[in-house]
Amino acid sequence: MNPARIAGLLLALGLAGMSAVGVAAPTHGEVLAALLDPVNSTGNVADAVEEATGARGWMSSDMKPILDTKMVGRAATALMRPVLRSDTRQYRNHLLEVLDTAEPGSVLVFVMQDGLEIAAMGNLMATAAKVRGLAGAVIDGAVRDITEIRQIGLPVWSRRVSPATSVGRMISVDQQIPVQCGGITVHPGDYVVADADGVVVVPQAAAGRVLELLAQYADKEAKMVPIIEETRSMLKALERYNRY
Repeated sequence: MNPARIAGLLLALGLAGMSAVGVAAPTHGEVLAALLDPVNSTGNVADAVEEATGARGWMSSDMKPILDTKMVGRAATALMRPVLRSDTRQYRNHLLEVLDTAEPGSVLVFVMQDGLEIAAMGNLMATAAKVRGLAGAVIDGAVRDITEIRQIGLPVWSRRVSPATSVGRMISVDQQIPVQCGGITVHPGDYVVADADGVVVVPQAAAGRVLELLAQYADKEAKMVPIIEETRSMLKALERYNRY
């Protein structure tokens, strides 16, 4: 991305000097738009989250995409746990409730506690998510019917692919609560950014600072590219801009 494009992005989002007194924090729409911009890869977002919060924001490296695409949205969470097949009690289905009530553009974050090999989503749930306008899903567990999900076009990241159904194996615990997904705590409303490199969670409270850092990274990288092309040396670019 060239410097003019970056300057335009900063102006459009109101990020330049955002930390100044009296400057409002970015809206949810502005955060989503900035995170969706191709210049802000999950790599840069992961760097920015770590610099802003002092903690890792990227999920386990086995969280893999079903589609090669980028996804950004706010988390809508649900948790499941194992159940004995002999347990015939009726349990509330929090996963399907979240699926039916999450705001358009949300990212479903489903956690299968002690059920990594069990599918939390198949073609029917993917169809429902797609027609409801959800951004996609991140599953700490498995997904199945991936050929159909690819045809449906729903972005899904999961730690496993498995034909095993959750019916009779898992029951819902709760919804819209903090969950541990891929080694990261995800709160409802946190920003989830995912692409071919993995999944990163941006805490709501840190979003403004993360966007400031992303703008700085983009500006530096745009200035470094011509130096690398001219000198054929990354060290010379680092000497001037110290990106890493």
